[in-house]
Amino acid sequence: MQLAFHQVDAFSDRPFGGNPAMVYRLDAWLADDLMQKIAAEHNLAETAFVVREGQQWHIRWFTPTTEVPLCGHATLASAHVLFEVYHETAERLEFTCRSGPLSVTRDQGRLWLDFPVIVPTELGVSLAVQSALNVEAVDVLSSNELFVVLESEQAVLDCKPDMAALAKLPWPGAIVTAPGSKHDFVSRYFAPAIGINEDPVTGSTHCSLIPYWSKRLGKRGLTAYQCSARGGALFCRLEGERVRIGGDARLVASGTLSLG
Repeated sequence: MQLAFHQVDAFSDRPFGGNPAMVYRLDAWLADDLMQKIAAEHNLAETAFVVREGQQWHIRWFTPTTEVPLCGHATLASAHVLFEVYHETAERLEFTCRSGPLSVTRDQGRLWLDFPVIVPTELGVSLAVQSALNVEAVDVLSSNELFVVLESEQAVLDCKPDMAALAKLPWPGAIVTAPGSKHDFVSRYFAPAIGINEDPVTGSTHCSLIPYWSKRLGKRGLTAYQCSARGGALFCRLEGERVRIGGDARLVASGTLSLG
């Protein structure tokens, strides 16, 4: 059996920026353990598998070690592949996943994710969190991720977590964020517990970042930058119980996986 794959740098308008994801458009689902092995073989933060079901696409995402319930950059990458490689003509693609309905719209060359709002709740600063991240936190919240607010963009850039300690905390990963110097806010995301020490650009964390910074800054439209080594810009908007996350994508490689 041979399977076509496509690698996309999401949230980037150039190769070697943003966050790389591998995309497989399948005619039917593979066994879960095989999809996990394929993701481990590619060893990217996420590998996405999509199967058409009626008028929508069922999407699943795997890190090298586990399946995850939501992934923004690999959804953006999947939409880019469906539009550019498989020539989907609709301007809006509907997806279904473990986290509910999602969509991606193509508008003047940019792709826009439509994701659910995830509002973080107050947790309070703790020594365990500060020690694991090696930071002085302004505030600590919790959503489906640990959510840590720092004083400045420089503090986010300087953050050097103790990955072993961070992996022991009861969250899949940790967001660190602060006001930006050139953007409304910046962030980084660390998830050693699910096999990703640092994710270059993370769409799904912005489901929490957007409502937090929208309330704090008093604006619905926001610009964001995830300041990892690769880095990536995101265009954000709060719309009721949904967030819209815009970004660019670039196809950088295509090939065939041979399975016997």
